[in-house]
Amino acid sequence: MYNSKIIGLGHYVPENVVTNDDLSKIMDTNDAWIQERTGIKERRWVQPNTGNSTSQMGVKAAKIAIERAGIDKDEIDFIIFATLSPDYYFPGPGVQVQEALDIKTVGALDVRNQCSGFVYGLSVADQFIKTGMYKNILVIGSELHSHGLDKTTRGRGVSVIFGDGAGAAILSRSDNNESGILSTHLHSEGKHAEELALTTPGMGKRWVNDIIADNDPDDVSYFPYMNGQFVFKNAVVRFSEVINEGLQKNNLSVDDIDMLIPHQANLRISQFIQKKFKLSDDQVYNNIMRYGNTTAASIPIALTEAWEEGKIKEGDTVVLAAFGSGFTWGSVIIKW
Repeated sequence: MYNSKIIGLGHYVPENVVTNDDLSKIMDTNDAWIQERTGIKERRWVQPNTGNSTSQMGVKAAKIAIERAGIDKDEIDFIIFATLSPDYYFPGPGVQVQEALDIKTVGALDVRNQCSGFVYGLSVADQFIKTGMYKNILVIGSELHSHGLDKTTRGRGVSVIFGDGAGAAILSRSDNNESGILSTHLHSEGKHAEELALTTPGMGKRWVNDIIADNDPDDVSYFPYMNGQFVFKNAVVRFSEVINEGLQKNNLSVDDIDMLIPHQANLRISQFIQKKFKLSDDQVYNNIMRYGNTTAASIPIALTEAWEEGKIKEGDTVVLAAFGSGFTWGSVIIKW
């Protein structure tokens, strides 16, 4: 059996910076209120007519990852694209990446696991490579939240949290079983699906024609809903469980962690986990302060930045962990 190794990373975020003070001009909020609850100081939101969409941001991140991997685009055997905000309801953005990069007619898979999407994508890619089916796989996480948020006081509990951006990784086959992805661990609990969800438009819930016919200005089903406290309580439990699961699988302890990169959902969640595992600031990477929650893009953006800043070195044990809508959660244990 082969092993899979990350050989290239890239990320892209829109140029438009939206600060907490900017948001205070369009809704009843302020910088102190947002930072106290989330740790976020600013986020990036795509401006209209700037040539940025979920797939286009993914392509920009992918080009950087491919260049850093030192491979030709036609050496990519498969594409995996994780997002909750595709350009189209269907088809998914994976095929758009294939077309935009002018890659040969390889398979393209779309992953809909929201905040856990990139972790799920890495797990799928890892299995394809380990079984020998593919050699080089492009995994992308990209989100364009800003065009679908309720940017009023009514929606501030959600809208202040989310940002736009994309990250990408190239996974490649390796004969060295001592490095690369050691294991991945995935879970779900669908009974809590509507605690963090966007229920409309949904083909099984409420049809578009019904929404148009109602024409209700107070209808909030267009926008994401989050039971914040409930999500927080579940997140801190599942983060801990799935990190420990990965460590135990590989006969590792918390002391072996060189870098933990959690999904950037809320700085308070990351800080809770850091304190619980007694990790130093140098052992945990957070960038939610600058980008907000970019859902499927958050881990690849943070992973890329941590690597660019020299915080991840060869031989390091790197742990990725995510929790989000579904509920879904997962972890990846990597020997860099």
